[in-house]
Amino acid sequence: MGSLPSPSPPPPPSPPSSAEYRMYMAICGRTPSSHTKFCNWIESYNPWDNSWNCVGPIPGIPERHVLRGFAMVAVADSIYIVGGRLCYRGEEDGAEEVNLAVLATVRRYSVTTRAWSECAALGTPRFDFACTVCDGKIYAAGGQISVASGRGVSSAEVYYPAEDAWGPLPGMRTVRYKCVGVTWEGKVYVVGGFAEGGDSDGRTVTFAAERSSAEAFDVSRGEWELMPRMWRLDVPPNQIVAVDGKLYSSGDCLNPWKGHVESYDGKLNIWNSVDGSRRRSFFFSSSSASSSGSPVTNEATQRIYLTMAPVGTQLYFLAGYRLEGEDHRSVSVVHAFDTSAGQGEEAWMCMEPTEEEGEKELCGHCCVIQL
Repeated sequence: MGSLPSPSPPPPPSPPSSAEYRMYMAICGRTPSSHTKFCNWIESYNPWDNSWNCVGPIPGIPERHVLRGFAMVAVADSIYIVGGRLCYRGEEDGAEEVNLAVLATVRRYSVTTRAWSECAALGTPRFDFACTVCDGKIYAAGGQISVASGRGVSSAEVYYPAEDAWGPLPGMRTVRYKCVGVTWEGKVYVVGGFAEGGDSDGRTVTFAAERSSAEAFDVSRGEWELMPRMWRLDVPPNQIVAVDGKLYSSGDCLNPWKGHVESYDGKLNIWNSVDGSRRRSFFFSSSSASSSGSPVTNEATQRIYLTMAPVGTQLYFLAGYRLEGEDHRSVSVVHAFDTSAGQGEEAWMCMEPTEEEGEKELCGHCCVIQL
């Protein structure tokens, strides 16, 4: 009897559909339902049908107050709002904000139940810190612990959602704030920021290697490793995200869009421009945004915010623009860049803009939940 034919290997899994994902970002400004009160709220974006939805306000923030410098991350079906500084905006529009306190509070929003709950507080109140998720746990490192101090801290901690508890981690080798957290190759990276050596007295401004460095926390060994020149800029990064095993960035905290997407080469310790990612800018004219939705290049339309979110091999850029000559209207636009596009392929896609009443300001970068 002849041998039976070998079974065919199973087909590779299909890439996840964008319908399985939602992107969430934190906004501050005027609430959609009121033009007289300021607060923070969460908005979600559905890439499947290019639709926006207002989740609702972040609880625990009084009227005329805003929360800044906090972290927003996603674990399973939940969004976590971690730390931050509470500010008072005053009774008049445009009033200068006053820093009131640094918070240790952690609030959780379940996408499944649509309910908020309060979690165990941070061990150290902090704002403008690095925060990322690794193996289902939330890591927080660096930041500032006082509104009266201009220095960062080196302390770090980890949150265990199943136990609703924070645990201490070894301190970093540097003190830093305005740093960015990202998980890559099984390690927690704290990149850039305003950093000093851990033994600095804080009275002398230096431009040592720490100012353009990163630190990597090996979760299995429980140790930090200094990564000199990983960022190479004295200006802190805006966002760094991991897509398909690579790190991507589009700018810094002063200019979140520098005209192209960059990827990190870990072997050479350098950031390179990604082929096909160059775009002069993300601008739309008020006429095209309000009628046909077709994008045009128009420097007169000012971008208000820009944040990016990874889904599959796509980098989604969620942007808001102020319409020229319009004081009470703005437009939201989503651009998607395919990191897997081959040379010569069109890698960019632009969704139809959504015109909105009022104007919103980004307070927390995107996080993504797979439904």
